[in-house]
Amino acid sequence: MDTIKTHILNRFKILSLLTISMALSIILLMIRMKIHQSFYLLFLVWNLFLAIIPYAITTSLTSTSKLNKLTLFISFAVWLLFLPNAPYIVTDLLHLTRTNQHFLWLDILVIMSFAFNGLILFFLSLSDMEHLLKQYLNPKLISPMMLSIFGLTALGIYLGRFLRYNSWEILHNPLHIFSDIYDIIFQPHIEAWVFTVTFASFLAITYWLLKAFSNSKI
Repeated sequence: MDTIKTHILNRFKILSLLTISMALSIILLMIRMKIHQSFYLLFLVWNLFLAIIPYAITTSLTSTSKLNKLTLFISFAVWLLFLPNAPYIVTDLLHLTRTNQHFLWLDILVIMSFAFNGLILFFLSLSDMEHLLKQYLNPKLISPMMLSIFGLTALGIYLGRFLRYNSWEILHNPLHIFSDIYDIIFQPHIEAWVFTVTFASFLAITYWLLKAFSNSKI
């Protein structure tokens, strides 16, 4: 417990900024709800909560002083299962096609604000996991694993957005999920492939750019 407290204190600045940013998103949503007298887009709060889970997992793991490989493996599987929920919020921009043109800019701002927080949580969590993997795995495996994570995350987003699967359905509806994944991989499914490759590329390039910026002395 002391280790977790120390870890949180060390991350106080980033956690404070994240809290402020997420609070701003909720305030913007409340303003939108007041103006339109509608609860539409309230689902963004739930999506943001799901986006927090991967970061909560890696924060807990990085605060653990003695972490065995079995615990890391199980935690990695759970983390990877929930990871797509963080950048998934970007695809909520599709809901703009259903919004009223009046105050459209506010709807854009609301969704972009939530999507921004989702991406930040994704990149922070991914950075934590990369750091953990480097401690326990052969360095030569890190790059292939990172590429795989980007690809699986993008595929997970596609499954959630267009096939309407939830993270926990892997437990009570695995056959349907694997059947659909099989069809996507081995049968012509241009939209799924284009979405997965382009979204994975977007996440990978953005992540590596942010890493380059954080390592820069400028």
